[in-house]
Amino acid sequence: MAAAAVGISRTSAAGAGSTNSSEFRFFLSCDISLPLTFRVLQAPIPPPPPNGLDKKVSELFVECKLYIDGIQFGLPVNTRLESSGPPYCWNELITLCTKYRDLTSLAQLAFTVWDVSSGEGKSVVGGATIFLFNSKKQLKTGKQKLQLWPQKEADGRVPTTTPGKVPKNERGEIERLERLVNKYERGQIQHVDWLDRLAFSAIDKVKEKECERLENSFPSLVVEFCSFEHRVVFQESGANFYAPTPVSLSNELVTVWDPELGRTNPSEHKQLKLARSLTRGIIDKDLKPSSNERKSLQRIIKCPPTRTILPDEKQLVWKFRFSLMSEKKALTKFLRSVDWSDIQEAKQAVELMGKWETIDVADALELLSSDFKSEEVRAYAVSVLERADDEELQCYLLQLVQALRFERSDKSRLAHFLVNRALSNIEIASFLRWYVVVELHDHAYAKRYYSTYDMLEDEMMKMVAREDGDEDGFRLWQSLSRQTELTAQLCSIMKDVRNTRGNAEKKIEKLRQLLSGVHSELTHFDEPIRSPLAPTLLLTGVVPQESSIFKSSLIPLRLTFKTANGGTSKMIFKKGDDLRQDQLVIQMVSLMDRLLKLENMDLHLTPYQVLATGQDEGMVEFIPSSPLAQIISEHRSITSYLQKFHPDEDGPFGITAQCLETFIKSCAGYSVITYIMGVGDRHLDNLLIRDDGCLFHVDFGFILGRDPKPFPPPMKLCKEMVEAMGGTESQYYTRFKSYCCEAYNILRNNSSLILNLFTLMERSSIPDISTEENATLKVQEKFRLDLDDEEAIHFFQGLINDSVSALFPQMVETIHRWAQYWR
Repeated sequence: MAAAAVGISRTSAAGAGSTNSSEFRFFLSCDISLPLTFRVLQAPIPPPPPNGLDKKVSELFVECKLYIDGIQFGLPVNTRLESSGPPYCWNELITLCTKYRDLTSLAQLAFTVWDVSSGEGKSVVGGATIFLFNSKKQLKTGKQKLQLWPQKEADGRVPTTTPGKVPKNERGEIERLERLVNKYERGQIQHVDWLDRLAFSAIDKVKEKECERLENSFPSLVVEFCSFEHRVVFQESGANFYAPTPVSLSNELVTVWDPELGRTNPSEHKQLKLARSLTRGIIDKDLKPSSNERKSLQRIIKCPPTRTILPDEKQLVWKFRFSLMSEKKALTKFLRSVDWSDIQEAKQAVELMGKWETIDVADALELLSSDFKSEEVRAYAVSVLERADDEELQCYLLQLVQALRFERSDKSRLAHFLVNRALSNIEIASFLRWYVVVELHDHAYAKRYYSTYDMLEDEMMKMVAREDGDEDGFRLWQSLSRQTELTAQLCSIMKDVRNTRGNAEKKIEKLRQLLSGVHSELTHFDEPIRSPLAPTLLLTGVVPQESSIFKSSLIPLRLTFKTANGGTSKMIFKKGDDLRQDQLVIQMVSLMDRLLKLENMDLHLTPYQVLATGQDEGMVEFIPSSPLAQIISEHRSITSYLQKFHPDEDGPFGITAQCLETFIKSCAGYSVITYIMGVGDRHLDNLLIRDDGCLFHVDFGFILGRDPKPFPPPMKLCKEMVEAMGGTESQYYTRFKSYCCEAYNILRNNSSLILNLFTLMERSSIPDISTEENATLKVQEKFRLDLDDEEAIHFFQGLINDSVSALFPQMVETIHRWAQYWR
């Protein structure tokens, strides 16, 4: 079946999702044909002795027995905990000899906890029993709160003297809230992040008050069983077959169980196999779809990559597979229609794949997702990627590194491809190395990424210097390795700066002292180091007097480096902040900027460089600019600020026409992109404007619709931006809306590429993606693929109008809420 967890606690003050220090938990893993198993994770801290004397650290002994119809079944299984102090932790898997298929409706588990720390024998901490099936003969799922009977062994008889279930007449507010939390965790209550935080905070307060009132409350045993796609119902065989609930003449609802739910219909299965028989291949080659069938096929082909193909649709695609071979967009749908468990069918699919019209790179990325296990299919996808130039490959490099998780071997075709491309391009080599280094922290895939790292190092060290003066492989690898040494030194400097007492000026002074003194070797490198953000740029040292810090709790460093060509390079170094999400968003901004420019639409975006060098550290390119909050404070409006740098008495609003056009286009570009990405937590401090009029966004801690503020508007526009365009009635605002709609449709036409890239990121540990079950679907919803281009324009214009209306005085309540977002 799957997994379950068991826990015991002496108090109930811990909030939902928290782990109380006075709990111990077991994991129970179930399968119909497998034996019962459970894992003990955490143990309670036993109460102090009555006399108040010091007591030896407790050693707890847990005993579990299975009772069937009141009779002990098999031998008891137990484990002993010995720990030097809290938290008391177990991590030992315990297996019962009984299989789930051997249980009866009266099967129950009995848990007894013993304390053996006294050395004078064991004493009972408490015991409780729980039936595995409820009164409706359904397997229990989710958390079940049980009463642990102090100083009493668990009794497995029927009826038991140690029932774990709290009687209904004794259940209070805590029990009611815990039942609701249980439903929430099983997905029966919709998740709303901002409302959940408020609710759980209120639940914690209620539990604290309740625990203060109940001074002598019994310890509780919490049993958490897994949830399943369908309800699991106990069913007797033979003459005792479970009879359905008798139908009454009242208006009560009656539950009727279907014993064949989820099973394959043998007649349909046989018909399907005959229809897909390879002996029909000769006939299928000459088959041509009718008009209606062709419309159905085109509808299937145009479906987004996230949509599951239905059985009837798979059958239709397979039937006309030969006539579809000239349509490259149909290949991914065909491969999704193949029964890969059928060896002969899989063999023919691979043969047809080689003869199919060559697909685009966007579709090749889909074939590298976790949906495709066939090595031949994945190798074909890599062969398509080999046609991409280095610039295009860098747009997908972050996702291709994530795709290594789905390969069947450590030295896969994809790994070899990435390493080989890195050997001929130092930028790809540098970024590939950093992307792999960050993934080494993921224990589940560390071996895979260590193998790729070693492969990259070995192949690069074998390179010999070319006649054009390029460095040999050894020197190239050393130049990349020294980037890691640089980040380690910067982490040390940041730690010392943070520990410096005083205001920002004191910390800046300390930073410059460290760079000039203890870490003076950073002012002039023995050999140039390749910039982690721009590997073709050689850094020769730090300029202490031009380095500073930002006023933030994490004290980010703003560093100025000298370069080998006589210039300077400014970057920000952060420690204590996970930059992987910002790195992903900026990568998407860069990709969308490229897609727009391919359609001759330059919206003056600013895809500055972001590189995560660890799970909580990284570098950001410094772009000279001013936050909107500072501009409004010092210049009162965006228009006055732009007039300072680009004055023109004859221009619109006293600004040069080119500067205003740049501002309008950049506003349009980021309005569309932040809407598609679901960027949240927008305020005047993370909207910046460059001197040339380019507006851009920074800090992407909330994406995919998440926002710390309730009622966020659909698009991130502030009234200062609209006022700088002359208001909602001006021609410049109309031009802004036109740019938005045009950009939206261009990106909609490339939705498959963007969705495939997000799909490859779903297994990453990036916060908002790993916690969101349907991250790719969240992005897909924003594209409105059910609309044609003209309908999409009307839809997006409506979004803009709704968002802008929220910024100006209205009496509508919802609009008032949106207006509060920017305060």
